[in-house]
Parts: sequence; structure tokens; C-alpha cells
Amino acid sequence: MDSKRTKQLKAFDRLLTIMDELRTNCPWDKKQTFASLRHLTIEETYELSEALLSGDLNEVKNELGDLLLHIVFYAKMGSEQKAFDIGDVANAISKKLIDRHPHIYGDVEVKDEADVKKNWEKLKLKEGNKGVLSGVPKSLPSLVMASRMQDKAAGIGFDWKSIDGVKDKIKEELSELDHEINHGTKEKITDELGDVFFSLVNYARFLKINPDDALSSTNRRFRSRFEAMEKMAKQQGQALDSLAPNQWEQLWQAAKKEQG
Repeated sequence: MDSKRTKQLKAFDRLLTIMDELRTNCPWDKKQTFASLRHLTIEETYELSEALLSGDLNEVKNELGDLLLHIVFYAKMGSEQKAFDIGDVANAISKKLIDRHPHIYGDVEVKDEADVKKNWEKLKLKEGNKGVLSGVPKSLPSLVMASRMQDKAAGIGFDWKSIDGVKDKIKEELSELDHEINHGTKEKITDELGDVFFSLVNYARFLKINPDDALSSTNRRFRSRFEAMEKMAKQQGQALDSLAPNQWEQLWQAAKKEQG
């Protein structure tokens, strides 16, 4: 075993030892349960997501550590209940990876990434999944859920033949939305607006752009530019809520220029 792998295993063993000590000696750690950690794990996952989007690799490292702590914590509680331990967790994911990569560990041949994804979904169904979409958590944020469901469906061939079909679908959904805005109820308008969003997510998939990443990027730009506007207005002795439309536009363009 090379020295780098030895150091990695030693570091992981140190973390497991610390987890044992905290679970035994720390009042807070001793009180935690699967349920009490759940919302904290979700929070840590979002913090990792933000670090990944920022491109700050040092922060990514730190957030990965926080998330790894939670994995070790859950495994420790599992071992206390004699249900599973961290070794069982590692062995289970190792077996899954080997079983789902027959083109690496077996004799299956694939041409490209698309073939790999199709095989993955077929294997999941053989493993006992009730349906193609059964592996998509219902608690996912709506935008992420739409993207994952479309990926799953496309993985078994339920997909548009080209991006032109997707663009036509967006136009169709926008037309239906316009009709409901003029003639329909709020419920119908809501449904059609949802269809527009769903079609745009599909468009992003064909462009090979993660829609959540795209919207997150826009959110960050908007926040940065709006905060720059606030700063500019304050420097000019103006209150944002008292500005005229042309003043808003001037500040917005100035903020865009400043932010790039």
C-alpha cells in the first residue's frame, strides 16, 4: 500500500476515533439521533453546494469534512443499534458501484456516456426499484426534482429526438399559458406556468446545463448587483424605495458595469 493511501486511512481512522470519543463524552453528541441530525445534514449539504458553486476549493474541502462527519455520525448510531457500521456502509456502496458498472467489472460493452446511463437505470429496475422514477426523492426542491425525473425518463429512451422538439414545446407551453392568463383560473395559470418551467428544465438538459446551477448563478448575480445598487444609492443620499423608474435603471446599469 502506498504512503498516500496509508495517510488517508490513518486520517479516516482518526475521525472514527474522535467520533467514538464524542459520542461517549460530549453531552450534545450523546443526545443526537437520526431524526435530530437530519435537518443539520440538509443544511450542510446546501453549504457544500454553495461552496461548489463558488469555486473555492478550500471551502469545498471544509464543507466535505462537515458532511463526512455526518456520515460517520449516522454510521456510529447505526452500530450502537447493531444495525450497521461504517464498514457496512462502505461495503454496500462498493458492491453497488461494481454491480452497476458491468462495462468496467464485467463483460458489457458501451459506446458512450448515454449507454452507461441506460444500463444504470436498467440495472436499478432489476435490483427491485418499483419504477423508473421511484429513486427520485419526493422531498427534493422542485427544480432539482424536475431535472432528475427528466434524466431518469431519458435514460430509458423517453425523450425528444432533438432540441428542436424541446424548443417547440416551450413555445407551445407559453401559448397555453397566455391563453389561461386571458381566460383561465389561477389554478390553471399555475399549472401552465409549471409546464413552462418544466419545459425550460428540459431545454437546459439538452444544452447540457444544470438548471439549478444556472438559476443559482443568476441569483448570485442579482444579489451582487442589487447590493451594489443599495451602496450606490446610499452614497448619493437616496433611498431605494423613493427612486423613479429611470433612476432604478441608471443604478442597475451602473451596478452591472461595476460587477461585470
